Amino acid sequence: MAKITSTKLPIHYGLPPSKQANEPPQARSTASSGISCHDEVASEQGSDASQPSQALRSIESQCFAITDMSQRPAAKNTICADCAYRMSLDEVKQCRVFFGGEKAVMDSQECVICSWKTGNPAAFTWPYLNFMTENPTIFHAVDYFKQILRVAGFEELTAREDWSARLRPGGKYYVTRNGSTLAAFTIGGAYRPGNGVAIVAGHIDALTAKLKPVSNKPDRAGYVQLGVAPYAGALNETWWDRDLGIGGRVVVRDPETGWTTTRLVKLDWPIAKIPTLAPHFGVSMTGQGNKETQLVPVIGLDSGSKTGSMAEQARTVEPALGPAGSFIASQPPKLVKLIAAELGVKSYASIVNWELELFDTQPATVFGLDKEMISAGRIDDKICSWAALVALLRARDNDSSGVVRLVALFDDEEIGSLLRQGAKSNFLPLTVERIVEALSPPIVGSFGPGVIGRTYASSFLISSDVTHAIHPNFVANYLDDHAPKLNVGVAITHDSNGHMTTDSVSTAQLQRVAELSGSTLQRFMIRNDSRSGGTIGPSLSSAMGVKSADAGIPQLSMHSIRASTGALDPGLGVRFFQGFLENWETVDAEWQ
Repeated sequence: MAKITSTKLPIHYGLPPSKQANEPPQARSTASSGISCHDEVASEQGSDASQPSQALRSIESQCFAITDMSQRPAAKNTICADCAYRMSLDEVKQCRVFFGGEKAVMDSQECVICSWKTGNPAAFTWPYLNFMTENPTIFHAVDYFKQILRVAGFEELTAREDWSARLRPGGKYYVTRNGSTLAAFTIGGAYRPGNGVAIVAGHIDALTAKLKPVSNKPDRAGYVQLGVAPYAGALNETWWDRDLGIGGRVVVRDPETGWTTTRLVKLDWPIAKIPTLAPHFGVSMTGQGNKETQLVPVIGLDSGSKTGSMAEQARTVEPALGPAGSFIASQPPKLVKLIAAELGVKSYASIVNWELELFDTQPATVFGLDKEMISAGRIDDKICSWAALVALLRARDNDSSGVVRLVALFDDEEIGSLLRQGAKSNFLPLTVERIVEALSPPIVGSFGPGVIGRTYASSFLISSDVTHAIHPNFVANYLDDHAPKLNVGVAITHDSNGHMTTDSVSTAQLQRVAELSGSTLQRFMIRNDSRSGGTIGPSLSSAMGVKSADAGIPQLSMHSIRASTGALDPGLGVRFFQGFLENWETVDAEWQ
């Protein structure tokens, strides 16, 4: 996604793709791809990212910029004359405009901007696919969210600054931690300290394989391999024989200024592969392989080791790029060179460290006879996170609202949420408490446990993680009345042993939200003879004492490198979460 300027967001908008999501990915340099560079330390200390730049003229122009329509073929940017009238000439030149005399054509090809503004669920399919393809790592996803939040007029807050001088009723803000966790919120114009917070919380981490601190491995049999470690349940059978790219963040020190920053890198073409062994050798490739010895990615051939015994070949031929003990000396030299070139780093020694991971390079796409389903990697839980964030951006201006609307997206859910950027950290409670503190009158005693207690007692949390759609080949593994379908709507998840937060009251309240937003709610509960998963809901709900329910978008093939969901499900998720954020205050007022 190209760099975009800050402006005020319209009441309704959608996020279409920057290109067709089923186009093959191409190698792109950092400069041309718009990948941004961020200093994580500076982000938490302070930055000028929140300073607004030149505002765009209209809702339509804002949509054009946010959705990066300039990078799509004009034939794909079908717009009506009314929308074209509100856009700049340069923008219109990159669109296909239909005028009144072509109504028959317009009936078959709806104006893409009108469709996004009205919230047609089908209008969110391609935008979601593009997001998934272009942002394969958690760092890229958070960076993408930050960009669209800035365009929407949200101001960036930092952990080290005093928020009292920044926050105001009617304001829009976001704060991050570690570059991998984010909270974005809007403050109602009628907000008073002690009022509630409507919260949607999800996670943006996904199963992956991360490069080890020393990822350089001795060549074996003429192959160059890469040392990786599974994150959560990755490196399972679904990772075999896949085309894998490499991405993440790189710590770079400028030798001239001495400044250290983190920069994002995305090598989104096939670099690594974990090959299977042919069945002719009599070794079964089903079941759990040895993840240390049998699931080691191949990243190339050692051209200098084509002769000699295997013992002679089992050594690193490519010389290290740095002195012994340095970071770059412990990484594959060719990979260091590639990343340095991608980032435009002149000195290899400037690369101080990195957090890189493998990802499936196959673009997210639709499939089925009517293209009614989505196939993508990392659906768990980027689909709910994306839908919730877009819902916050689309929610009606809340000048008369007395609540805070907040979306929190966490790292580390797949490994227990216990790190500083996880849901069991103080990130969300601290964010809420700092909001209340900043908006409390500067009078002794106006802020304290009492006002925080009232805030949490008046709040509601949706723990939004994906749930299991019914599988046609394993129908017997589902309960008859608790089997969500694709393209129907969000499913409330129940668990009698407390793995989910849903109860009768929270279910009734979300049913009321669904009525007000025109959404259909489904139900899911695991069979008594099956193992239930868990979400961040219990940790967050118990830490803050807020009412809560678990509700998420159904999917197939959870924890596979490639999963499926309905083509309408991203848009249906946006509709429901937007309905919750807009209507929670009304629903809460109906309860005694």
